[in-house]
Amino acid sequence: MICPHCESRISKVIDSRESAEGTRRRRICGSCRRRYSTQERASTVKVPMIIKRDLRRESFDPNKLLNSLSTACAKRPLPVGKIEEMVSEIRNELSSTDVSEISSEIIGTIVMGKLKEIDRVAYIRFASVYLDFNDPDQFKSEVESLEINTASSETNGQLSFLDNLDEKNTTTKGLISVKKTVN
Repeated sequence: MICPHCESRISKVIDSRESAEGTRRRRICGSCRRRYSTQERASTVKVPMIIKRDLRRESFDPNKLLNSLSTACAKRPLPVGKIEEMVSEIRNELSSTDVSEISSEIIGTIVMGKLKEIDRVAYIRFASVYLDFNDPDQFKSEVESLEINTASSETNGQLSFLDNLDEKNTTTKGLISVKKTVN
């Protein structure tokens, strides 16, 4: 801190108090020995307003995003804190932009990209709500496009959606026919 009396940079904090406006500190100058007060505030991160699909505007709510991601990632084998880390990364991306408003569709695209990298099942869960699938064919085509896109890329040890699908159907049909003959 620079002393307002002699402009010396040598000072000592003699008292510190928290208040609604921030932290108030009483200081004593090391050169002129005069006292002065400083007020310190934590800088707030400016996140753009969100433009919803119906053109309403609302402020970014990290808890709302956290709840959506928690629902999509429920019962998935994700590392502890991964969802909170994603919310923090998205908030940082938004605050680093120079725009005052951003479309919710852009945020949804960012979220789906991050989910696709860490857990494809969570991605499909989120996409089914976000993309508002109207019929099973849309859902199936999204799963298939995910399989095609990840077949050539790294899948981070995730299981395939469609591997052994025919074997499972055959086994299930076999079990059903066995149950029918037993009854």
